[in-house]
Amino acid sequence: MELPRFLLADNTTCDEDIFVIHTDFPRFIINLKDDEIELWDDLEGSDEEELSTQVAQYIEEASAFYDEEMEKYAS
Repeated sequence: MELPRFLLADNTTCDEDIFVIHTDFPRFIINLKDDEIELWDDLEGSDEEELSTQVAQYIEEASAFYDEEMEKYAS
């Protein structure tokens, strides 16, 4: 099965939280409410500077993905 790069997730016990899951390396879940990130991959040995730049880009992409998805629901 091929997963999409981003997935939306929610949970009724976290009413105001909006989660986006990044399914490619490095896999993570971000709560767009407060930009808290939970990384799921072991990043030991990775170039921290490059990884930091990548994750920052992925956060922007996750936010854009969410905005695009919400526009589709509004239509």
